Amino acid sequence: GHVKLTVKELNDQCWSARNFLANVRPEDGKYLAASLIFRGNLASQEVDDQLSQTQSKLADDFVNWIPNNIKSSIVNVPPIDVAMSGTFVANTTALKGIFQRISTQFSKMYKRKAFLHWYSGEGMDEMEFQESDKNVRDLVTEYQDKQDAVVDADNDGYADDDVGD
Repeated sequence: GHVKLTVKELNDQCWSARNFLANVRPEDGKYLAASLIFRGNLASQEVDDQLSQTQSKLADDFVNWIPNNIKSSIVNVPPIDVAMSGTFVANTTALKGIFQRISTQFSKMYKRKAFLHWYSGEGMDEMEFQESDKNVRDLVTEYQDKQDAVVDADNDGYADDDVGD
């Protein structure tokens, strides 16, 4: 049989890195946005309360310049075989680690021209590889910029904790 879960346990499992489908550690970055979709006969107030507690507990793990960046929904039809389930989709700047690894591995192989003949034989130009590598490196930079960004509430060109008035 299956173990009967509570909304809290389901929520905790969604936020647990061991259940992620990507090899990232959330503490290596900040969440930009997250969405949780719960399935089952759940009280919306209970779900809202759990997410509110999670947002408070993980406040430092989110970028502060995107307000209300956790969204949730409840599908009242439970999955077959269990009373409830949850799906968690999030964008975190920790993903930059994956793209850095891909870029590093690609560079090593490209330097040796490994497997290049298979692609050039199909009509790909070497410039397409270089452009793709640059796009991945730009993505890493973009994620880092998003992680480092701060709120400029008074539009003076400085973050609120910077001196500059």
